Amino acid sequence: MFLIFLGIVALMAGFAINTPAFTFSRYARPVKLTGAVLVIVGIFSSSIRQIDAGELGVQSLFGSVKDATLGSGLNFVNPLSNITIFDAKTQNYTMSAVRDEGDKEGDDAIRVLTADGLEVVVDLTVLYRVIPTEAPRILREIGENYKDKVIRPITRTKIRDNAVYYDAVALYSTRRDEFQNRIFKDIEKNLRARGILLEQLLVRNINLPTSVKQTIESKINAEQDAQKMQFVLQKEKQEAERKRVEAQGIADYQKILSTGLSDKQLQYEAIKAQKELALSPNAKVIIMGGKGNVPMILGDK
Repeated sequence: MFLIFLGIVALMAGFAINTPAFTFSRYARPVKLTGAVLVIVGIFSSSIRQIDAGELGVQSLFGSVKDATLGSGLNFVNPLSNITIFDAKTQNYTMSAVRDEGDKEGDDAIRVLTADGLEVVVDLTVLYRVIPTEAPRILREIGENYKDKVIRPITRTKIRDNAVYYDAVALYSTRRDEFQNRIFKDIEKNLRARGILLEQLLVRNINLPTSVKQTIESKINAEQDAQKMQFVLQKEKQEAERKRVEAQGIADYQKILSTGLSDKQLQYEAIKAQKELALSPNAKVIIMGGKGNVPMILGDK
């Protein structure tokens, strides 16, 4: 547009000095020619707009928004039209209690009241993108700042509306996934009605009041102690069972010895022992028929 404006000024100047009374009237023709070239180049350059990858453009002319969108690449447009660029890639909006971590500076976490009247702090990230065909409607009805006008208020409101159905402890532990799925469906429905697609909703952190945290930690510690004691008792029972089996085995062995060994079996065992002694390199002389029929073994010493 600047070249068109400059060309029009040059044309007007050329016509203004095209009077024989002026000494520099001889420059009128070159000035007019330069102005015409600038206008042509300006119109041509203004008619071609480049849209980068992952973006889309929406044309508006004198306040009227066209329904057709401009895709990535070079596009021929009306040189007088205004092009609004929308990000068509996945975007995120984070609300966190950690400073400089979210889109808003400072503590921007969502504080909600649960069914048991406790205040819970929720850190959340919203992943979304603009539906390409809905970009003209977004520009007409919402404007370019749809993050603060739609994403933020809808998300925070729907989380507060759904948190009242859960207790604080359940929201923190057992029913966290259920809560996340519930608010996803609710927020997704509202954003889609405004031309925005919700891709994912990430509940990053749920902070409970200090008193509730202490109660949960005490309960967990008590459960761990109970499990530990149960393990010790089970181990002691196993050790007692082992000792009982061992004692029963010894008693059975002694019973067998006292009732099952005969004289001939004892004599057989004695012969086997004498044979082993005779073959031993440490035994030198073996005298059979010693006192009490016990063999005498004489060595070097």
